[in-house]
Amino acid sequence: MEGFTKFIADISNFIWGIPIMAILIGGGIILTLRLGFFQFRYFPHIIKQTFGKIFSKSEGNGTLTPFQATTSALASTMGAANIVGVPVAIALGGPGAIFWMWLVALIGIGTKYSEVVLGMHYREKNELGEYVGGPMYYIRKGLGWKKVASFLAFALMIEIVASTMVQSNSIATTMKGSFGLSPIVTGILVALLVVLVTYGGIKTIGKVSEKLIPVMVVIYLVAALVVIVANIKELPTAFGLIFEHAFRPLSAAGGFAGAGVAAAIRWGLARGLYSNEAGMGTAPIAHSAAITNHPAKQGFWGVFEVIVDTLVVCTITALVVLTSGVWKTISPDDASSMVTEAFVPVFGSSLAGTIVSATLFLFVITTVVVIIFYGEKQAEFLFGTAFSKVMRFIYIGAIIVGAVGGLQFIWQFLDLLLALVVIPNVIAVLFLSGKVKEITNDYFTNLYPIERKK
Repeated sequence: MEGFTKFIADISNFIWGIPIMAILIGGGIILTLRLGFFQFRYFPHIIKQTFGKIFSKSEGNGTLTPFQATTSALASTMGAANIVGVPVAIALGGPGAIFWMWLVALIGIGTKYSEVVLGMHYREKNELGEYVGGPMYYIRKGLGWKKVASFLAFALMIEIVASTMVQSNSIATTMKGSFGLSPIVTGILVALLVVLVTYGGIKTIGKVSEKLIPVMVVIYLVAALVVIVANIKELPTAFGLIFEHAFRPLSAAGGFAGAGVAAAIRWGLARGLYSNEAGMGTAPIAHSAAITNHPAKQGFWGVFEVIVDTLVVCTITALVVLTSGVWKTISPDDASSMVTEAFVPVFGSSLAGTIVSATLFLFVITTVVVIIFYGEKQAEFLFGTAFSKVMRFIYIGAIIVGAVGGLQFIWQFLDLLLALVVIPNVIAVLFLSGKVKEITNDYFTNLYPIERKK
């Protein structure tokens, strides 16, 4: 079993190296070029249509408000990686990794926008009268690749079993370390909370995420900004390190082992690619339920996702780590504790641990709720709504099993299964990029002049 596990891990590490990066970055560049750099040309308009209309009523058909659909999608991307992943990228790639994280996020906007637009365009109503969509629908309806659509849906449905276990285990470990809570108790607690939310379906998930996501993001950002203000003199130095060492190696210092330009690029790209899920095909599953009168308008909310997740939250985390200096004193093996350690001088050991642990708990809860919804939609696509309820109970069981660290060999398949989702999804989006361009041109020709006057 150990040899087999290592074999799977080696394959996963290879695929999630250059191959996946090439597909995601290359795909993002092609889509950005095909859409005429729309994210830069129309940036003020996109901001007006998203940040400017969070509380506005939307027109058209759908199940959720555009903001509810967006916060539901954000719930799966806003997770432990925003607090833990960024320090790891800095520890292994140096401050320069953040520059490459920003760059790939700007490129990834084209991919995320295209996915959401296609999800909206090819969505349909299920037998419960709810709007459903996602990569499995636009692959089947847009390209006629029925077997590929079914393969992707099956891979994602199974991948979420492993993903749920990993998320559950991460919060159980955190709660045990911070509050001495038994993993089985944490697992049962998380499972009960998830059952309460998912029982009401996408409408309840939308209502919960609409309230919970902004609250937990604001709590974390306020705490992080307090730390940055406390170290404000170091802020210019932090930005200087980011830009300078994106192109120049950085020598070892204290707990920092040093990093070359290649490492900065590798870890920055990885953080940028994985933090906002652009290209993974999951976001359009949530966005497809949105009320809107044009697919491009919901696509702008996909852009909003990338801005909030990567360009705001991940950047703030990076500045906390860099201005506090913890990146130079804590070894890469303990990088996950950097944010907590940066909070300690400002808030004290007890409060710092509580803030980070509570934020992680909320992040994981919302992530698990939404990815289980994604899994149910794959089951529904493959076998109908009745079977999707069966998968819900399987996922709930996975929460408890994962919390106590059971069936860890299944976790090894997580990255491999996710790659089997990403690759066909990005290829499909590229094949359908002509349709994305057509829809985008229609919006900017017909609706853009009207929306500008509002």
